[in-house]
Amino acid sequence: MPNIEPISELRNYGKILEKVKPDKPVYLTKNGKGQYSVHSIEDDKKYEEALAMVQLLTELNKGLESGREKGWHSEKDVNMYFSKKRKDLEGRSSK
Repeated sequence: MPNIEPISELRNYGKILEKVKPDKPVYLTKNGKGQYSVHSIEDDKKYEEALAMVQLLTELNKGLESGREKGWHSEKDVNMYFSKKRKDLEGRSSK
């Protein structure tokens, strides 16, 4: 069950913060409508990790679709591409 408090309770912010636990944010309302949430840093880290995972999966799906539509690169071509990239980077760092 969500923990919902009116925003006026922030006058006693210590009381609100005591109610915040991992996976149990406190939702603050203004005029009966949800306005803000107060959550733990642990929850924030979980959110960031989940967002990164969604972004990674989105990019992987784009690659799969591209391969299906335009064809796949051979392992040899991929190795040559990254070998050239590595040599280019090494050449820049030695200057």
